[in-house]
Amino acid sequence: MLKTLFIRNYALIDELTVEFSNGLVIITGETGAGKSIIIDALSLIIGERASTDVVRTGTEKGIVEGVFSTAANKRLKALLQLNEIELTDDLIVRREVSAKGQNRCFVNDSPVTLALMKHMGEVLVDLHGQHEHQSLLHVETHIGMVDDFGGLDGSVTEFQTSYRKLKDLTAQLQGLCELEQQLREKRDLYEFQMQEIDAVSPQQGEEEHLEAEMKILENAEKLSGATGKLYELLYEGEQSVRDMLVQARNQLRELAEIDKVFDEAAKESDSAEAIVSELAKFVQRYSAGVEFNPERLEGLRQRLGQLSLLKKKYGGSLEAVIAHREKIGQEVSLAENFDEVIRKLSEQVETQRKECGVLAQRLSAKRKDTGKKIDKAIVTELTKLGIQNGTFRTRIDQEEIPGPSDGEFRYASIGKKRVELNDRGCDVVEFYISTNLGEEVKPLARVASGGEISRIMLALKSILAKSDRLPVLIFDEIDVGVSGRVAQAVGLSLKSLSSFHQVIAITHLPQIAGLADSHFVVYKSEDGDRARTSIRKLSLDERIREVAKLMSGERVTEAGLKGARELMNVGKVN
Repeated sequence: MLKTLFIRNYALIDELTVEFSNGLVIITGETGAGKSIIIDALSLIIGERASTDVVRTGTEKGIVEGVFSTAANKRLKALLQLNEIELTDDLIVRREVSAKGQNRCFVNDSPVTLALMKHMGEVLVDLHGQHEHQSLLHVETHIGMVDDFGGLDGSVTEFQTSYRKLKDLTAQLQGLCELEQQLREKRDLYEFQMQEIDAVSPQQGEEEHLEAEMKILENAEKLSGATGKLYELLYEGEQSVRDMLVQARNQLRELAEIDKVFDEAAKESDSAEAIVSELAKFVQRYSAGVEFNPERLEGLRQRLGQLSLLKKKYGGSLEAVIAHREKIGQEVSLAENFDEVIRKLSEQVETQRKECGVLAQRLSAKRKDTGKKIDKAIVTELTKLGIQNGTFRTRIDQEEIPGPSDGEFRYASIGKKRVELNDRGCDVVEFYISTNLGEEVKPLARVASGGEISRIMLALKSILAKSDRLPVLIFDEIDVGVSGRVAQAVGLSLKSLSSFHQVIAITHLPQIAGLADSHFVVYKSEDGDRARTSIRKLSLDERIREVAKLMSGERVTEAGLKGARELMNVGKVN
């Protein structure tokens, strides 16, 4: 529901804040007071386009902010999660319109696009009247309304599961068919590449080992000379490290015989002599093993050259070369078995297509039964609302496909027809209506605007109320062209509808205003040389007087007040 509406510097509005309640909210006021200005401002935060003309003269920007309760709105929560917007019990939606033409949109203080704000508006508010924000006039919404009314969510979900599987299988089949054509064109190239790579037969990690070995062979002379000198320094030279350590060790032993404090040092000198001896043996063995092998060195250079050539041609690294060989090998192998693979996958597609067809046909039959119930209920409601000769049809058709291309998944065979599938089955649903005797039904979306279309919308909302998930319904002067008994019927219908939704209605009729759960009056005042539109909530006594004014005019008499109380079914207020 809409809890609070804040407007600043919008048209004739300086600044106002309105706190709304559940149930039927009525807004009245004299012609020209600015009732529609408030609704126009509200339309900004549900994504309608704005003009710089709406910014109050002399100000830099207009601001409209609404606070919505979102506790039970699952579709809105899913939309917020999808767009990574913080989930809160109250949703704050703000629109700023600059006099310079700049627009900014915010949801819970996070900047959003106008498109997202409009999308959110479509799951928050349904606005009927002189505005375009009317979900029932959008043909694509009709199928969902029929399914909601008929409680067909389970059947729809069952079909959608099957349909997704059909799409997945068909996508695989289409991919294989495309790959088959590509491989026919590239098979010779792939076989040449396989032969070229196999001739070298690169191994994972081979390059690092080859480069390490080549580095040793290229530096064999340096390694031999350096290790020879190192061995002489450690062991063979006249002043070798090992000989000097032996002398030091012997001296320490003599000292230890005099003072035991040298015992530990003598033992450490033994360890040092042993370490140097082992190091000398290692250097000697390494030096003896240094290989001078020009042939092996040249072989390594040639091998690395071959690997380098493959790397340049197939991905820049040895890993990429090996991965490419594996990939084209699999594709060539697949090409040799394409006929069998495609045959098996085609059989799976056709089996799944038949299942989709059965589920879609079953769902279509349920929709047709539901459509008949909707048609009957709508006509009954239209009669109550003063459209005596109305005819309503829920038209359910299928789009026939004469001959789909191979691999096309958007069809199923139903009887002798091939019909197009969509994510809700095989049906195209649209509401048709005639409001005059003898006229053919026409698409609801093309019915003339005004009081008649508002009553049609009200009739539809009345019978779809329990299934419709939009929390806020706004009717801007739904009473155009009605009076008397019909006005009373419109009021009772709005009152009934407010049991399932928050209903906000602008009206001039006392029969409707008298049924309000809360009543606001819009009025215009002048402050110096400026006009200003304001709004305030009426007390019970003020409501009675306002209804009396709607009944008898500006001059309220006691008889008028009595009539208002009777209409509102309330006693005398002190």
